[in-house]
Amino acid sequence: MSFCFIHAADLHLDTPYEGVGEASPQVADALREASLAAFDDLVRLTLERKAAFLLLAGDIYDGAERGVRAQLRFLAGLRRLSQAGIRVFVVHGNHDPVGGWPGVREWPEGVRVFGADVQEESVVEREGVVLARVQGISYGRREVSENLAVRLRPSDGPGLKVALLHANVGGDATHAPYSPCSLDHLLSAGFDYWALGHIHRGQVLHEGRPWVVYPGGTQGRSLKPSERGPKGACVVHVQGGTVRGVDAVSVDQVRFAVLEVDVSGLADLGGLRGRLQREAEGLRAAAEGRALVVRAVVRGRGPVHADLRCAGSAGDLVRDLRDEYEGESPFLWWESVRDETRPAIDLEAIRARDDFSAALVSQVDGYLERDGEAACFLAERVLGSAPRKVAVHAASLEALDD
Repeated sequence: MSFCFIHAADLHLDTPYEGVGEASPQVADALREASLAAFDDLVRLTLERKAAFLLLAGDIYDGAERGVRAQLRFLAGLRRLSQAGIRVFVVHGNHDPVGGWPGVREWPEGVRVFGADVQEESVVEREGVVLARVQGISYGRREVSENLAVRLRPSDGPGLKVALLHANVGGDATHAPYSPCSLDHLLSAGFDYWALGHIHRGQVLHEGRPWVVYPGGTQGRSLKPSERGPKGACVVHVQGGTVRGVDAVSVDQVRFAVLEVDVSGLADLGGLRGRLQREAEGLRAAAEGRALVVRAVVRGRGPVHADLRCAGSAGDLVRDLRDEYEGESPFLWWESVRDETRPAIDLEAIRARDDFSAALVSQVDGYLERDGEAACFLAERVLGSAPRKVAVHAASLEALDD
């Protein structure tokens, strides 16, 4: 029998957002609602795909003291799934251990919240056929250094063997080392699918038997690298008792992005503003109707460096960009423009000096005169399309600066 199930994690419902302190009321309201609306879309996706069950692999809430709004929204979504006959399996992670305050203590039929002790597995059936056997374990406290994976063991019997766990596999340095375990252990444990949570970047650690999958979070929370880009859930396709494929589907409402721009070749702040707008439109197209929070990082050498160093110019540029997009829906909010530019190189001024930099330029001048073929190769292959003499000198001085 063919079926699918949905695997999601790290919902962080009603999460607080940081780093957008100057956000407009429109943006602030959207951010406050984003994690909850992403969960609504997750429920909608599960219903639309007629999934056999939904797996939620920890950090449902952002903290142990769970907000009432988050708990009631979660309950409402689970009721919709229960009414459609869709099972839901939940474990809690380091952000929302089982010891946290429960504003909701009774769950709809078909919802199984695994405790901090290993309990017997849950069996999913359809039309009298066993589709899957699901095991899971929650965090009893926030900081769990024990390898919880060793406490999950598949049983005999028909059906896909699924393990639900919030864990750090392989020691990902960008996340806390809670419930650390090795990929080798997961591969040899006897399950068919490891439904993981904790790492906010979606990734498939292993394909085949078993599949080892992090779906990532359902909604980005900041401009940190792990929070940028599309966020969502995995639709897992099963045929003949074997996982045949895993599709990532976005459910995020607001997308976080960092836009990197090189100022080389730009004459002034007007040129930079135009470049930022054009690049931002590309981000909007890729976001497919979602709102965006964007940080611009400008690098490179040129006259724009001096313009950005004028007092208040970077802040004024951000405010001008915000005004350009004000009132648009979906919104594009410029979080900041980070200046990492460097001054342009004036070769003639350097030649006129009596220092090491002038001596280096003199050496390069002689090299260019003596071996034009090698210099041409260096300019074209290493330095791109910049004029040969300028590019080679620039590379020399960049190395000196570093």
